[in-house]
Amino acid sequence: MPDSTRPEVTVRAPAKINLHLGVGPVRPDGFHPLATAYQAISLFSTVTAIPAEEWSVTCTAGAGIDVAAVPLDDTNLALRAAKLLADHADLAHPVAHPVALHIDKGIPVAGGLAGGSADGAAALLACDALWGLDTPLSTLLDLAGRLGSDVPFGLVGGSAAGHGRGEVVTPLTDTGRYDWVVLTSDEGMSTPAVYAEYDALHDGLTIADPEIPDALVKALASGDVRALAEAVGNDLQPASLRLRPALAAPLQAGLDASALAALVSGSGPTCLFLCEDADHATRVAAALSAYGRAVLATGPVPGATVL
Repeated sequence: MPDSTRPEVTVRAPAKINLHLGVGPVRPDGFHPLATAYQAISLFSTVTAIPAEEWSVTCTAGAGIDVAAVPLDDTNLALRAAKLLADHADLAHPVAHPVALHIDKGIPVAGGLAGGSADGAAALLACDALWGLDTPLSTLLDLAGRLGSDVPFGLVGGSAAGHGRGEVVTPLTDTGRYDWVVLTSDEGMSTPAVYAEYDALHDGLTIADPEIPDALVKALASGDVRALAEAVGNDLQPASLRLRPALAAPLQAGLDASALAALVSGSGPTCLFLCEDADHATRVAAALSAYGRAVLATGPVPGATVL
């Protein structure tokens, strides 16, 4: 087996929610410019990197999470991240070697919570530690941006602004602690399909360049949960509801149960409900139990962390 500075490294990375997702008109390259406010919440996946003779990836999951759709080949985002870092490291430090990656998913798959991106961020940090590279965070963020729009935020965590495709991440001042109910679905949604529906809904319309509302930035800075509830939003939500009208019922049920805000997370189908405190979140979750798996989470939490 190849030499390594550590026998194995495990990294934990959080789920991501979009407090605000502003979407601009489609660009010539097919992407949409985004202005989004991210928050990392206390649903986590872990990636363990172990020195090996050849590259591989395996996956298990917590209760209620189906990993049948997680690829275990070179398209897996964690494996892509490891190989990308190895290619980068070998330019100056020919110490990178194959690893066996094991993913333990605590973030629902295809649920709009950036679970795959969390895996990619965790793999980058795990392999960097395993190989003893001490890669600067700025370089890891650049590599993460090549893997996907949400991967850089998986490294940063907390609350942050995202621009470009969402990969240009800037931390936001956040003094609060927020209690969320996260309602997941057994059936995922295709992000490209949601964006295609967004384009269809806006065909022939002029779309302004997206911006993060000042009210949301101020709410985070003050830690005011009710002000935050007034400022959250998702430009993709109408498209998600067009593709899956059944999402409207749990969103309304959450509001009927006195959630401060209810919205689709990213491209969906996961729905988010902002609550006053933990006790309030428990009551809202109980009211949503007929619609799927309702779990409690808090935010913000740190990004990818070596355990």
